[in-house]
Amino acid sequence: MFSSYTMTTLRYHRDRCINCGRCSEVCPHAVFLAGDEKAELVRPESCMECGACAGNCPVRAIEVDSGVGCAWAMISAALRGKDMDQCSCGGEAGSCCAEPEKR
Repeated sequence: MFSSYTMTTLRYHRDRCINCGRCSEVCPHAVFLAGDEKAELVRPESCMECGACAGNCPVRAIEVDSGVGCAWAMISAALRGKDMDQCSCGGEAGSCCAEPEKR
């Protein structure tokens, strides 16, 4: 099972990077830093999978599956009135990020 606390869907294709710096500008957790020739992936474990880096990369050097990680879990918990401290972020029934029950 995918654990959003220990893994992310972030994929960085360094060979495509043109070092524009956009990823480091938009990332709220400093996952990327501008390097000498390419962006440096320095804190992948801090990625909350918001998708800002991928959405702003002009050469598609970054991929992330938005809607599966911590950012999605926090938003879903807030919308459902649940407490993140009790959430497994796995989407199981009753968790903060589970799909709402269909009636």
